[in-house]
Amino acid sequence: MLKLSLEAIELVDAIARHGSFAAASERLNKVPSTISYAIAKLEEQLGIALFVRQGPRVSLTAAGQEMLKEGRWLVAAAADLESRMRQIATGFESELRLVHDSLIPTSAFSHDIRAFEDLNCGTRLRIACETLTGTWEALRDGRADLIVAAGDGPAGGGYKAVAVGSLEFAFCVAPTHPLALLQRPLTRADLLAHTAVVVGDGARSMSDRTIGLLAGQRRITVPSMAAKIAFQSEGLGHGFLPRACVRAALAGGALVELALMEESRPEEHFWLAWKPASGTGEAFKWWRNRLQRPLLPELLPA
Repeated sequence: MLKLSLEAIELVDAIARHGSFAAASERLNKVPSTISYAIAKLEEQLGIALFVRQGPRVSLTAAGQEMLKEGRWLVAAAADLESRMRQIATGFESELRLVHDSLIPTSAFSHDIRAFEDLNCGTRLRIACETLTGTWEALRDGRADLIVAAGDGPAGGGYKAVAVGSLEFAFCVAPTHPLALLQRPLTRADLLAHTAVVVGDGARSMSDRTIGLLAGQRRITVPSMAAKIAFQSEGLGHGFLPRACVRAALAGGALVELALMEESRPEEHFWLAWKPASGTGEAFKWWRNRLQRPLLPELLPA
């Protein structure tokens, strides 16, 4: 049997904080002799001194300090566990996993996260991001309870989805790029003669998507849309970019939009999706209801 209980740690903590057995007894609403006896009994059982007595004042020994350093964390963890157990008994899950497309910065959900934390419901929140098909794959493989994903979901269904926005794309290059100097609508041959910048799909097992890329096209594959925008602004390639993300760059001349004769990029639709079996917990219901609103392009950094 362990000789050290959470109640004993709390008692030692109270004495250490208030500097004497008498002050701690007043704080805990207990008789001083009861406090003294409990500490003496604990020290006897442990075989170590926890306090140095200096008249009515006491201070922790090195062993006592070590006990409190970890003990306070144990008390807090136990209180947190009790809170989660009570809340889970009322319908809240122990964890909620939200995965969003990497085009959306996680910080864009800060207001939603703050509102959820204010519930103090005991549900741990786990947020991750994937790219393109990788977001759908996270839902399919059970690594997400709720996703905000781009494009159509995988064949075969097995999920529910609600439209949460769409993005318009513009074909852009740096003003110094050779394509910008042609001063005419671009042909397929023009595009093939120069390197494209593409965002790599995060899918592990599902077929990945390649958007706006021609067969045989030279390419630089980057991990995110932010990297794609940066590379194209540096003149390292061409490609379609979300208009909402590059509006300021286009207005300021860091990027220029070019017309294409043959190629086009349709709007990209975004979905809030989940598996029907996931929708039982209170935390899931809260997030599903919260995110059923226009998310794109509203959440994107300008």
